[in-house]
Parts: sequence; C-alpha cells; structure tokens
Amino acid sequence: MSAAAQPNPAEVAAATAWEALKGCLDDRSSFVFEAGAGAGKTYSLIAALRYILKDRARELQRKHQQVACVTYTNVARDMIITQTDGDPAIYCDTTHAFAWMLVSPFQKRLRELVRTLPGWENRTEELDAANITAVGYALGRRSIEDGTANLHHNDIFPVFIELMQFAKFRNAVASRFPLILVDEYQDTNTALVECLKDQLIGKPHAPQFGFFGDHWQKIYGDGCGAIKHDALKRIDKNANFRSAKPIVDSLNLMRPELAQAVSDPVAPGEVRVFHTNGWAGNRLTKNHWQGDLPGAEAARALGAVRTELESVGWDFVGDTKVLMLTHRALAAEMGYGSMPAVFRYNDSFTRKANEVIAYFQEHLEPAAQAYLAKRFGKMFEAIDAVHPVMNGPADKARWAAAMGRLCELRVTGTVGDVISHLSSTGLPILSEAVVRQEKALEDALARGEPLEGSVGELHALHALSYQEIIALCRYLDGHSPFETKHGVKGDQFENVLVVFGRGWNEYDFNRYLAMAGNPSLIGTRIGDYERYRNLFYVAVSRPKKRLALLFTHRLEDAAMATLLRWFAGGEFLDVGQML
Repeated sequence: MSAAAQPNPAEVAAATAWEALKGCLDDRSSFVFEAGAGAGKTYSLIAALRYILKDRARELQRKHQQVACVTYTNVARDMIITQTDGDPAIYCDTTHAFAWMLVSPFQKRLRELVRTLPGWENRTEELDAANITAVGYALGRRSIEDGTANLHHNDIFPVFIELMQFAKFRNAVASRFPLILVDEYQDTNTALVECLKDQLIGKPHAPQFGFFGDHWQKIYGDGCGAIKHDALKRIDKNANFRSAKPIVDSLNLMRPELAQAVSDPVAPGEVRVFHTNGWAGNRLTKNHWQGDLPGAEAARALGAVRTELESVGWDFVGDTKVLMLTHRALAAEMGYGSMPAVFRYNDSFTRKANEVIAYFQEHLEPAAQAYLAKRFGKMFEAIDAVHPVMNGPADKARWAAAMGRLCELRVTGTVGDVISHLSSTGLPILSEAVVRQEKALEDALARGEPLEGSVGELHALHALSYQEIIALCRYLDGHSPFETKHGVKGDQFENVLVVFGRGWNEYDFNRYLAMAGNPSLIGTRIGDYERYRNLFYVAVSRPKKRLALLFTHRLEDAAMATLLRWFAGGEFLDVGQML
C-alpha cells in the first residue's frame, strides 16, 4: 500500500471503535458509545443502523419488530430517517414521541394516572364533569375537550415511568423493540434514564440498548449526563475529524481520558488566548459581575481582539463564529441591551430559565419567521398546532389576520403589546406557563401589591420593545452555544472566537480553570464543576482551523496556570494593557 493510501490516525482510531461497536451489535451486548467533539458520533450511529439492517432486517420483519432510534430533536430525527432511506425496520422519533407511542395504547391506566400528574391536581372536578374516555397528546399542552384529556409535554415521561413498573408494559416494549439506540444520550431526561437502568438494562429478555453521545457535551436541560451501569460496555471513539492538531492537542490536555487522534497531523492551525489582567482600572464588584471589565472597556477589548485577529488573516465575514459567554458588555451591541436590567440573573434569558422568554424563543419567533417565509406547516409545528382547526376560508382568514398583526407588532410594539394581542386572539395560543405568569401579574396589579421577583421581571419585560426579543433570539440562534441545532454542539466553523465573561448565575470560568488545575478545590461542587467544564469544552471544540479565547474578567494565577498548560502551543496576549 502506498504512503498516500495509508489511513490517517483518526481513521485508525475510528476503525478500532467500529470493530468494538460491531462486536456489541453481533453479541447483542448493551453499550455506551462515547464520542468526543469532532469524532463523528452521528456517522457511527448511522453506520450501526445500516449494519443492523444488512444483518437483521429480515429477522425483524419476520417477527414484526423494529429497531428503535430515539433522538433529542426533530432535526436529528429527520436526518437519521433520510440517511437510512426511511427503512420500515427502523422506528426513529424524538424521545417524547417514542414514549407516547408506547404508553398510548394503555388508555385505562392513563385515565387513572392523569389525575395524579402535577398540573392536573386542581382539575379533577373538570375531568369528572367532562366524562373523560380517552387521553391524548396532540398539541403538547393540557386541555380537556370532547371527552379527551390532552397531556402536556412534561406529562409524558412521568406516565411512561409509571407504566414501566408493570411487567406487561415492559414486555410490550421488549417484544416490539429488541434493540433501542439513543442519540445524544447525555441529554435524555434523567428520571427516564434511571427508570431504564432500574427496569430494563441488563435484565433477562429486555431489549439491547446502545447509547451514543458525549457526557462532556451536556450543557442544557435536565439531561442525565454520564451513564454508568454494570451491563453497559463502554466504547470510546478516540478520533477527531474536525480540528487541526494545535486545537486537538489542547482538547487532549483538557480531557486525557478520551485522547483523540487527528485526521491530518500536518494541517495548519492555531490557538490564541487573550486576557485582560493587565488592565489597571476598577473592575466590576457587584455579585456575579465581580472581576469583569466595565461594559465600555469589555467592548473595546473585543474590538482590539478582532483587529488583532484580522491582522493575522481571520475573516469575520466568512466562516467565523463568535461565541459570546458574556452579556452586559455586549448586550447593547447585540440589540438587547435592556435585558440585563430586567432580570436578576442573565441565565434567566440566555438559558431560557424564564418561561416567557422560552416561549418566545422556542415557539413564537420560529412561528413568525415561518409565516413570513410562507412555510405554514413549519409555522404550525413551531407553535405545537400540528392539527389546527381549519374548517374553511373563515379560519384561514382568522389565522392570516392574527399572524399579520403579530408580525406588525414584532416591529413596532412592546413585549406587552405582543402578549396582549396573543391573549385576545388566541392565535397562536400562549403557553400555559405564560398564561399563569400573566394572571399572577394581573392579580398583583389589581391588589396593588409590590411587583417583586418573577412578577416584577414580567412587568418590566412588558415595557421593552419586542425588537429586543428578536435580537435576543438572534443571539441564541447564532452566538450562544446553548442553541442552534440543539446547541452549537453539532456545528463546526473554520474559525471560532469565544468570549468569556462574568454576569452568570451558573457559570464562573475563572473558578472552573482553577478547579481544573487543582481538583481538591472541587469538593462538594462537582455539579458546578461539570456544568462549567461542559460549556467550556463545547465552546472551544467547534473550530476546524483557528481558535481564539478572550477573557474579559480577571484570571487568578491558578486559572492562568491552567490556560498556560492547556494551550502551551498557542500565543498569549494581554489586551488589557491596550485599553
């Protein structure tokens, strides 16, 4: 074999993982397939599905069985279905859809359980009066109509877990799905995973399970993170097909237990670290802002870094991504400068901890964008109205008028104007959480009570221009690692600049770097440490060629020592002295 035909180091590592994966598929052992950033986890999942189809499709068809492939998002589901040509031997859907498909035939038990679920406890009289004969899950929100109690998204896993306690239900799962593969396992609901571990994994006559993912890339939600069980074999994919060697070298120093081999050891790449420790002015001192630069100086620091990077060939117009893990300094620049004054914690609006923000970002804005693009199916999907009532031209006209006015208010109105419009038209319908919070605000105003806590935040939010919501959603969809195709986790870019700062309730990167260099500092704060670690890892593992990090907050000596060790091959520059 010629030198040119020799497999590269990443391919060699991937081949080793593939042989181990095939071994588990052949002997039907359950496993965890751990694939770090850039390893090609999805490629391995698709390869596993194709291998199963080639080897077992006839057997599955003869037994009226399928392989289940459970995903976290609709986007991932659609991609997997396309990549496997929609083969009927594979059932692929989201975790919620999978759970509902399994529980929905057990209607008698569901009618009993619905009364015990949180959110339904105050509706027992309504359930009795409605003479409930069926339990459904059509729109993802709680409602009672035509003798059917419709469940909320949050109701699905509790009923699945409850039914899993019964052998009849477990047998029904195993008889239909002898193999269940879980995509992005780290983001699967914790209670659901614990239930699978207790009731199915490793048990006689239970399905084989395969968990694909990376517990270092759990950065959002109620996911389980790492999965450990005596019956689960671990397969590590020690490859990185994304990043140049200088970046992979740093990732390996961060995570030596999953060291990765690069695809092209001689491909050009670079790492640059910018800090502001040399700035001599007074830094912020308030709560979570301690140690950060004032807003104007932080913005100047970012400008100086961009200028420096452009001077060495970075193109910020091309395939370059700026991930901003700081807010006050950049919120005005991004177009949502009033948000930090509304919310006590930035996490409320940047991680959708506030339910009103979550509704706007997850449902209303995607629906409005789809409407403007005349993609009406996508619009109804975004607002969970999969089966809208359309009895004729009058209904179409009502939707057109409501959405048209909504799009006008998005440009000219306040957040309060938009919510008022949605409340009056019911098109699109507000989420239960928003309705509940609006009622609490209305009651507080009527009673003349002090507007504090979440009620006070909602009242202040009402006064903001809705344009700030649009700008915030644009940030979440382009500059934040929390979003964009289920987080930026699956994305990659030629160049990435990550801006680290304070202002977070749940993140302190100076503390993380100190902990990483001295694990004795972690103590009982393992949850905090893993949260810091995962977001840091996800952010710095995106680039293919060039990586730059900017820290607008002061770095202690211990934190700086960790950076100097991890990024020893890169260039360090104190831009604080340039401000």
